Amino acid sequence: MTSIPMNDLRRRYARHEAALSRIALDVLASGYWINGPHTAAFCRDFAAATGVAQCVGVANGSDALEIALRCLVTDPARREVVTVANAGGYVTTACRLIGLTPVYVDIEEGSQLVDIDHAAAAVGPATGAVVVTHLYGGLVDVPALRAALLAAGHGGVPIIEDCAQAHGLRGCGGGAGAFGDLATFSFYPTKNLGALGDGGAIVTDDAALAAEVARLRMYGWGGKYDVVMAGGRNSRLDEVQAALLSALLPHVDADNARRREIIGRYAAAAADGLELVSSPHGNVGHLAVVRTGDRDRLAAHLKERGVATDIHFPILDCDQTGWASADQRIGPGGLDVSRRSVKRILSVPCFPEMTDDEVTQVCDALESYSS
Repeated sequence: MTSIPMNDLRRRYARHEAALSRIALDVLASGYWINGPHTAAFCRDFAAATGVAQCVGVANGSDALEIALRCLVTDPARREVVTVANAGGYVTTACRLIGLTPVYVDIEEGSQLVDIDHAAAAVGPATGAVVVTHLYGGLVDVPALRAALLAAGHGGVPIIEDCAQAHGLRGCGGGAGAFGDLATFSFYPTKNLGALGDGGAIVTDDAALAAEVARLRMYGWGGKYDVVMAGGRNSRLDEVQAALLSALLPHVDADNARRREIIGRYAAAAADGLELVSSPHGNVGHLAVVRTGDRDRLAAHLKERGVATDIHFPILDCDQTGWASADQRIGPGGLDVSRRSVKRILSVPCFPEMTDDEVTQVCDALESYSS
């Protein structure tokens, strides 16, 4: 029986080998590897694809989150960040780096995305920003969150979209990355738009915010060697990765459609007691995540049938031992759904290069499971 991996990046490279090899060699031969025309072109095209006016390339998605928070959370009296606890620790890491306090709110069961009512209820006078993560490629209804904040008297609190798993995601009258004050992307190789190394971006419709982001990602410079903003760092998307991303960008929509097709087949085949996580507002299938009452038993069943599995993510941020002594707060609604869900989620293979036979094999394995 064929063993099916969670992902196989060699297949992505093989699909585009001629173009990617040529592009990489051309950029290397140019001797222009940082802050050049390929980065400018990619940022322009990615902004257009996302439906925003501005895109600033950075070194990775983690830097993107840190820089976005530094840019928007500037009031010393507002140092709390409302976010979820089930999204892998990336937002929390950024908060810890700059001395912000995460306030964790609960999620919706079916989508595993932030519960908007819980998020709005957690916002208060100390809130500097709300970060929403479009987890697993599922869309959070950010316009509804914005409306809820406005109704609660907190319309001025900025929203950051964490779009690391949401390239090309559309719904709610727009696209992921176009709703927030700032939005952050990762181009880690396994993403829906993945580089052949690290990379990231911050997007916005606000030219002034984009200028601040551009300064912060390059030492806080207003001009060469002229530091005009505190909190700057060195975080640049390099020319090779930008050029490769430009070549892959036109394929994102088709690849996302294939991901949705795969997850749709899984959902149709899944035995009673197994449910595929999905957002009602839109999905690009970054991960295929199954909810089950007995994760270990399902994982063993799939392994016997040659299907790899993983857990995204096995520990809530609020329970990480490395942060046990750090400041944090739980929102007023508690984390009942998050705590229940973290024990029930299991990821199965979903990537565009999967063969139909492999998808069928996963479907058969899901269908044959008996709870």
